[in-house]
Amino acid sequence: MERESVRTAHDGGSGGSATPASAQGPLVGILGGMGPAATADFYSKLIAATPASSDQEHLRVMIWADPTIPDRSRAIVAGGEDPTPKLAEGVRKLKEAGAAFFVAACNGSHAFLPRVLQEVDLECLSMIEVTAEHISAQNVPTAGVLASDATITAELYQQSLRAQGVEPILPEPEDQRVVMDTIYAVKAGGPGPQLRAELHQVVEHLIAKGADVIVAGCTEVPLVLTSEELSRPLIDPATVLVDRVIEEAARRTPSAETVG
Repeated sequence: MERESVRTAHDGGSGGSATPASAQGPLVGILGGMGPAATADFYSKLIAATPASSDQEHLRVMIWADPTIPDRSRAIVAGGEDPTPKLAEGVRKLKEAGAAFFVAACNGSHAFLPRVLQEVDLECLSMIEVTAEHISAQNVPTAGVLASDATITAELYQQSLRAQGVEPILPEPEDQRVVMDTIYAVKAGGPGPQLRAELHQVVEHLIAKGADVIVAGCTEVPLVLTSEELSRPLIDPATVLVDRVIEEAARRTPSAETVG
């Protein structure tokens, strides 16, 4: 499946400095609900990473969490219902609320965002692209990818990583089934010990194939894996995106001198 590029916000700016209490920063849109636990995890990471010493210094955020968005993997792999209309509805809600830009707290949804952005003109920070840039900056030649069938079939990370000079390493088909079982188990409340152990085995297989880092390319994966458990660094795209969101919000926030 050929992937069009998702437009991203401009790089640069003042880094992750705290939002001045006297200035009004941009409203950040979060397109979520895919699934609810992953969306809550993303927002928790955004709160934790924001250098704020009071409520007023945190980012202004609008979250549209719609769990009725059709399954992205079934849409791509099994001819399931197209999630594009529901995704577009969510982005439209964020734009109407005044969001300056938005992020999607779901890797697989990025396969549909180019079509969404043809319908709704709102700037998007791509989780896939910022993660590929981050991995490239680590100067590693290979990255193992744990992701949904949607993300793998749409070649989201394969294309973005290769564009950054990093070779992706994918699970074998039987291991990919374990990844999907784990993702759906998280959505259902959490995987048991056996499935967790099987997922760790998938990681070891990727490392044996030469992976220098492991990409948690589905927002459910970091809910069951941590870097401390693995013999290679675990890259959490949600954490990478959170850092970029903070940088972008700071860039768009007028200084206290400007406001005053």
